[in-house]
Amino acid sequence: MTFYTRSTAALLRRGAAPFALALGLLASPAFAQDTASQTPAGQDAQASDESQAIVVTGSLFRRTDTETPSPVTVLTSENLANAGITTMADAIRSISADSAGSIGTGFQTGFSAGGSAVSLRGLGVSSTLVLIDGLRSTNFPINDDGHNAYTDLNSIPFSLVDRVEVLKDGASSTYGADAIGGVVNLILKKQFNGVAGTFEGGVAEQGDAGHVRGDLTVGFGDYDNAGWNFYINGEYQRDGRVTSHSRGFPYNNRDLTSIGGNDGNAADGSLTTNVPTAYVVRVNQTDLNNPLSGGTTPFASGTGFSNYTALGLGNCSTGTYTLTTGGARGTGCKYNLEDMYKELQPLQERYSVNGRLSIHVADNVEAYLTGSYSRSYVSINSIRSAIRNTQPFGANPLVASSNPGVVLPVYICASGNNCATAADRRLNPNNPYAASFTSTDPAAANYAGNGAARIYYMFGDIPAGSDRANEVYRFTGGLTGSFEGGWDWRVEGVYARDELEITQHGLINIAALRQAINTGSYNFVNPAANSQAVRDALSPDKTTPSHSEMYGVDASVSKTLFALPGGPLQLAIGGQIRHEMLENNNQNAALDTYGLTTASAFGAHTVSAAYFELDAPILDVLDVNASGRYDHYSEGFSHFSPKIGAKFTPIKELAIRGTYSQGFRAPTFAESGPRSQYAGFVTTTPPCNFQIAHGGAASGTGCTSGGNAYNLPYSLGRGVAGNPDLEPETSRSFTAGAIFQPVKWLSFTADYYNVKKSNLIVSGPDIGKAVSAYFGAANLAAAQAAVAAVGPGYSVNTVDGIDPLFPNALPRVLIINVPYVNANYAITSGIDLAATADLNLAPGVKFTSRIEATHVFQYDLHVANGVQKYAGTMGPYDLSSGNGTPSWRGNWQNTLDFGDFSISLTTYYVGKIKAVSTDQQAGPNYTTDCSASLYKAPNDGPDFNKFCYVNSFISNDLNLTMRPSDRFSFFFNVKNLLDARAPVAPAAYSSAPNFLTTWHYSGLIGRQYRAGASFRF
Repeated sequence: MTFYTRSTAALLRRGAAPFALALGLLASPAFAQDTASQTPAGQDAQASDESQAIVVTGSLFRRTDTETPSPVTVLTSENLANAGITTMADAIRSISADSAGSIGTGFQTGFSAGGSAVSLRGLGVSSTLVLIDGLRSTNFPINDDGHNAYTDLNSIPFSLVDRVEVLKDGASSTYGADAIGGVVNLILKKQFNGVAGTFEGGVAEQGDAGHVRGDLTVGFGDYDNAGWNFYINGEYQRDGRVTSHSRGFPYNNRDLTSIGGNDGNAADGSLTTNVPTAYVVRVNQTDLNNPLSGGTTPFASGTGFSNYTALGLGNCSTGTYTLTTGGARGTGCKYNLEDMYKELQPLQERYSVNGRLSIHVADNVEAYLTGSYSRSYVSINSIRSAIRNTQPFGANPLVASSNPGVVLPVYICASGNNCATAADRRLNPNNPYAASFTSTDPAAANYAGNGAARIYYMFGDIPAGSDRANEVYRFTGGLTGSFEGGWDWRVEGVYARDELEITQHGLINIAALRQAINTGSYNFVNPAANSQAVRDALSPDKTTPSHSEMYGVDASVSKTLFALPGGPLQLAIGGQIRHEMLENNNQNAALDTYGLTTASAFGAHTVSAAYFELDAPILDVLDVNASGRYDHYSEGFSHFSPKIGAKFTPIKELAIRGTYSQGFRAPTFAESGPRSQYAGFVTTTPPCNFQIAHGGAASGTGCTSGGNAYNLPYSLGRGVAGNPDLEPETSRSFTAGAIFQPVKWLSFTADYYNVKKSNLIVSGPDIGKAVSAYFGAANLAAAQAAVAAVGPGYSVNTVDGIDPLFPNALPRVLIINVPYVNANYAITSGIDLAATADLNLAPGVKFTSRIEATHVFQYDLHVANGVQKYAGTMGPYDLSSGNGTPSWRGNWQNTLDFGDFSISLTTYYVGKIKAVSTDQQAGPNYTTDCSASLYKAPNDGPDFNKFCYVNSFISNDLNLTMRPSDRFSFFFNVKNLLDARAPVAPAAYSSAPNFLTTWHYSGLIGRQYRAGASFRF
């Protein structure tokens, strides 16, 4: 670890000028400190007394010198308060080393919607280990991207955190699996005596994003004198919704023609798009009892075209359009669905209760017991469900309502069965073509098959979204002490259970849709006339519980063996056993609902481990540390993880450090469980040859959609099943750095890192090749054969309904089956920079500045046919929210304390990101050139520079604090002080149009005001 103190973070806030000049960095997420001290490079001022010895993350020893060879960033409660941060998710994800794959609550359409996680070094959330007081907790029951396991940061209480230590180095030698990218260790308060609390409220400048938060802690017992202490803590927080409509263009619209981009909004100009006004066209129906058996080709109204009819067009309040050319003609209603239904921030509510009992059992034995309960609730509003859908993953293709398309029949009846011949049959009022048939003609049923109405429609009257309630129960207990011979010992146990309940609203039941169409119970002409009972029958809520569980025991002993020239030689040995299980239930197990995921994961295992650590201060100026751990998994695999580090201090102002380690990540239950499966989706734009075949046109070096919604970007899925034969991922990492403290008030740290992650567990490494093979084929049979030829496990699972305007052209592919395999390796390298300055300007006046930044030199994925480069781009696009790997991230915090007042400004910086992702290319000629941009405008020129980059982003948070007495303080916080707007990102996922939630979230919400008070007695 680097110096544990306020100086690095301090420089990060105020003495950041040297980095700003040398690195061209204006700001960096700051309040993080790379442990640097006001004392010489080999000693920490805050731990200079033996009684203040602490265990530093990544080590087993208690020490006063917190400078281990590994780089550690420390976030103190003071830093977080100065930054106005109120959740652990925001605190941890502000670390500059958090990179690709990081999950924020604002990403609402992924597998882990409602959860939050950190991804150190961009290696994925399952390669970052999160600990609470050095012990594991259980994972969130839902896996990110269907297979990446992580601890939900939203479930961790904030008000009890004393500090957060972020070990930015491999640590499998101490903690076992998953610590490849690093370790986040949340250190909670050990004792508390008295009463303390905080209450605050706030709102965004636009009147939404209402924020309320409060916490209260009550403690009894003087631990030092009475030998015991007990405290109980509770906290509550609620953050209101923010709609896309409220923030306006470009965050609420897929039409970017006003700024030279593409018109991605088919809802205001296409009659074959599902919108809240129903569009119908006359087709045949092959099975009069099944509305999913509509014909392929609409009846022609003229040469090469068909007239479409809008139902209830008189109810249109947003303007109309008329199409007089093309294959689908008629008048429709203009819609902007993103503006109507999407939101930027969901409703979030969290509360928790926590308690701790500490007892001094004897002179040399201490004990503790903790218990906690937390509940995180997230309510998400989504775009309404469409009537045209593919079948659920794994269901019979015949239940797809999009292939060739759901229809409204000529006749309806009370039973909904055999209506064409039923005694109570009547003409369907939802079908404008039914009037051409007479219900009194006994032969009419013979012709009813030619009067069906293919329908395009979105259920605008049925709200859609999900409610996610996550409850975490966690209990820990431990004993520490010493016995004769100079041995120190420790025994700790932990039990944690995470119960998640997801309730989905607004999704259409397949059988209920058939019944509603055949009985005519649902009014497509005037949806506002539908009763709530009709809506509830068509779209019943779906509630699915899932849970995970973990319990284990960890014990170790340590001893000073003998004295070396630089200090005592210390040895620690220990062992651990833990049990983990997951039951992530299939939300659509009956395959009875359109648009509902079938992802599931199941598994259980027991892990046993033995570990050691040896610390040898060979000389006064040289300390060497070695550690190792052997883990055995009940699935049958084992792994040994070694690590060695050294710190050299030639002069008191300078320390040089470095580490080498090996680690591993065990396959998650979603990846290895034989009952596990998922289908993940990525926004895909059909290539030009496909678009041209569907009415598009070549335009320079690109193409245009030709007004056909079938050519617009859409979600393409990858279907994967668990593979029990997977092996663990392995890693090799090394760091090399220096700590420089030329004067007492100024310190710098710089640490180079290089991580190689091998034997990667990947789903469909050749998916880009498979997609290219499909779209390069002339017809469906050839496309299916081409995908199968990519390799074992690759096949076409589901294709879209035929394009009604070009029924003979190749249909879009919706899901491609891909395998989980161990393949490839990734290398990432970069540098972490930090500085702290801490100046006493005058009596009672103190100025502190801290700056922290990470620059990613490389993030390369080596695949069979080349190298995919991600650093500074939106790659890996398939990972989590697809927000990419910024080349630069940082923060800078400056605080001025004067008397009873303090003012702090925290600046966050994210560098520009190239809108290119090589994992979306087939290779072998992978390129990050703008010619491979994920978003190309038709008139952008041959270099595609206009939208090739997502601009850099700077946001500032201001915090003012007044302390009228030792017992009270009042604060006022302005988040996003300058109201910086999120950069336009047209290449972002279509579910989050034109913005990157991971990096630019504050720029979506805008300026916010918060005020509150704290007290302590």
